[in-house]
Amino acid sequence: MKFDTQLAGLEDALSHARRLEAIGVDGAFTFEGPHDVFTPLILAATASTSLELATNVAIAFPRNPVQLAHQAWDLQLLSQGRFTLGLGSQVRAQVEKRYGAEFDRPIARMRAMVGALRAIFASWETGDRLDFRSEFTSHTLMPPLFNPGPHPHGLPPIALGGLGPQMVSLAAEVADGLLVMPFNTATHFRTRTLAAVDEGLAKAGRARSDLTVTGEVIVCCGRDDAELDMARLAGRWLLSFYASTPAYRPVLEAEGWEDLQPELNALTKSGRWDEMPSRIDDTMLATLAAVGSPSEVAANIVDRFGGQVDRVGFYTPYLVADDTLGELVDQLRHADRSATEEKP
Repeated sequence: MKFDTQLAGLEDALSHARRLEAIGVDGAFTFEGPHDVFTPLILAATASTSLELATNVAIAFPRNPVQLAHQAWDLQLLSQGRFTLGLGSQVRAQVEKRYGAEFDRPIARMRAMVGALRAIFASWETGDRLDFRSEFTSHTLMPPLFNPGPHPHGLPPIALGGLGPQMVSLAAEVADGLLVMPFNTATHFRTRTLAAVDEGLAKAGRARSDLTVTGEVIVCCGRDDAELDMARLAGRWLLSFYASTPAYRPVLEAEGWEDLQPELNALTKSGRWDEMPSRIDDTMLATLAAVGSPSEVAANIVDRFGGQVDRVGFYTPYLVADDTLGELVDQLRHADRSATEEKP
């Protein structure tokens, strides 16, 4: 397996990319937060030579396919072939109320987005006439002035973030990669995510080797009590936010915790955010996240995904020390090798 983690915010992106590369992380990703999802990767692309880079994820529906295509094309150029365009749908409230964009029929809309990107990339690569039409967008004009020409490092791969079975299945059917949403449990991943992957691959007549699956997990890791206390608190904050979202309730249902979602959702609506982390007890924390020392977290991650993924992306919702991160990466490689050697 390869191991990825998040890239620091805008100001520190360049130096953080260099540190991650030195630590031995395989890849770094950005997500939609307080900064633009693409800009830190521009800095990271020029500061690193082997670090693989990805948006994880860029919210697709508020963006135009041609704009996305140019951003992906240029980052693939700057990184010399190390970029993956990760796209996600987000949830209805965020897309409609924060972005002011349309969300209806997200599966069909995402299918059309991937189709449009493929058509635009093909037009640039071959010079053939652009002619893509869907009920959401149509793209029928690409004058030579706006065509960057064939890509010297190959077309940027497209990955889709997914949690629900329909989006996971769509990713397996049409995308190069699947980014499994980090709010997850081993039970939900094995019983629901993998079944949806198989369904999508079968629908398209694809082999498992045609899809890069990245299993993602929230990590609460520390080498001493002080680090672990900070990590656990940050993990509870993030998990309580995710757990309040109706779209993520199926993960809780897989563990018998579905009543937690409306309780947390009610707290968000009344602005009682400070009360939410305490609703994530120790059992929930250990099930929804990988918690403990570097060796304990590494063993948890390898066991959680059970040889079913190609990459692991781990989020640390707090400022993790470089030494702790380095030890975690070393332990992950050791645990992965040991698990591989134990296979019959």
